[in-house]
Amino acid sequence: MSQPPSYRGYRFPPEIISPAVWLYHRFGLSFRDVEDLLAERGITVTYESIRQWCLTFGLDYARRLRGRMGDTWHLDEVFVKIQGRQQYLWRAVDEDGDVIDILVQSQRHRLAAIRFFRKLLKGQGCVPRRVITDKLLSYPAACRTVMPSVVHRTDRYANNRAEVSHQPTRERERQMRRFKSAAHAQRFLSVHGPIQSLFRVGRHLLRAVHHRLLRTRACGVWREVICV
Repeated sequence: MSQPPSYRGYRFPPEIISPAVWLYHRFGLSFRDVEDLLAERGITVTYESIRQWCLTFGLDYARRLRGRMGDTWHLDEVFVKIQGRQQYLWRAVDEDGDVIDILVQSQRHRLAAIRFFRKLLKGQGCVPRRVITDKLLSYPAACRTVMPSVVHRTDRYANNRAEVSHQPTRERERQMRRFKSAAHAQRFLSVHGPIQSLFRVGRHLLRAVHHRLLRTRACGVWREVICV
């Protein structure tokens, strides 16, 4: 992991700051909801302070959560309406459905795909074994330019994993009454994705004892990330 987050100079200790950031990004809560939850526990803090904590520490936590993902990348793009303009949210997940990275762009042509591929390579530091996408022509053009040696598949239904990964984003988009700007969407989703991936343990697929074990491990990783 990178350098631990610094809480120096803040009025509240990390034992209060980090749960506030976690609550906001883990659940469908607003800043005022988190404020009320903390108030019920005797902690008086304004929702604006919680907003600043999320801005300051959210991306830092997300960077520390991101590690080397699987060698099969599923890529997909979905449109988001921001201030009346159509933008595109590009997302990559690995074979386990964990979010690798996202990028909000105004286009989905070849150059936009190339920009996203290069962002993925910079973040992972290696090329994948296989890339799976839909049949958008921008993907094969970008693959030939950036990763010509990688196997590129566009089989029907093969990219369902990436398409399903957009559902949490759609839910939060509705709860937040749309994103305020492309920068706002990029900033929020860059934190939301890794935190959701960490705690998404597939409860319906597991026995209770295994679910509790994985949840305990996820909480342990989170404590390492926030350094508390």
